[in-house]
Amino acid sequence: MSYWDISRMAIDGDLQARVTASAAQEQEGDPFAWAATNMIRLAAQPGWSEAWASAVAGGNPSPGRDEAVITDGMILSGVQALLAAAP
Repeated sequence: MSYWDISRMAIDGDLQARVTASAAQEQEGDPFAWAATNMIRLAAQPGWSEAWASAVAGGNPSPGRDEAVITDGMILSGVQALLAAAP
């Protein structure tokens, strides 16, 4: 796990757009605000930074857009977990 990779994922526009789409399907609130508030927590999910670092090291120019790096299943699982843990 690298804090640098987590920080890069949290501000990646492509990944944030995918998270926003998931949040829109999973909750009633503002998906844009939810995604912006929770990106760093999502990026810190187990396995995310390793997948991201591997893609970057392999020369992937758009790891946040690439569904083979952070899968839709990983995003959905992370979104659902954070929603379930919310007060």
